[in-house]
Amino acid sequence: MAVLPIRIMGDTVLHSPASPVGEIDDEIRTLVADMFETMDAAPGVGLAAPQVGVPLRIYTYSYVDDDDQPWRGVLINPVLWMSPPEPGAPDPDEESEGCLSFPGERFPLRRADRVLVTAVDLDGASVRIEVDGWRARIMQHEFDHLDGILYIDRLSDGDWKSVQKIARKRGWGKPGVSWMPGVDDLDA
Repeated sequence: MAVLPIRIMGDTVLHSPASPVGEIDDEIRTLVADMFETMDAAPGVGLAAPQVGVPLRIYTYSYVDDDDQPWRGVLINPVLWMSPPEPGAPDPDEESEGCLSFPGERFPLRRADRVLVTAVDLDGASVRIEVDGWRARIMQHEFDHLDGILYIDRLSDGDWKSVQKIARKRGWGKPGVSWMPGVDDLDA
């Protein structure tokens, strides 16, 4: 297993729809193992294949709930259904999220509270996940990556302007920029 470099917001693979996975072979299994290692090293609660430069419809997730119950898995070729988000502005204390492809920052974003995801796992078995709350947010965030959407693309105009300033200051926003979890110091 290996930690992979995570692409930053300007990389073209992050802004294009990912392709479906055909056969689940050893190459896909190795990719998924590397994605789990990368996600854990970052650390993150989810990681989509495009974030590590692979334009395939795969994402991993890992979350420990308020009862210390782990929730971890991989979804291949997922399909997402969601309830409509509540109207209004997001609560910055309850509805902020971050992204490993725009590391070190968090912004408020309104998401649907309930989702249903169907997919297959590494064995090709059907998976059906129906969740709400933070887990629903993770599913929506990672699914967006598979369609070439970053959460910063969904922000309000004011927050979008802040994102642009941060990206210019850090030299992000262009193809080929990445960071290595466990190696790069992004707080500098």
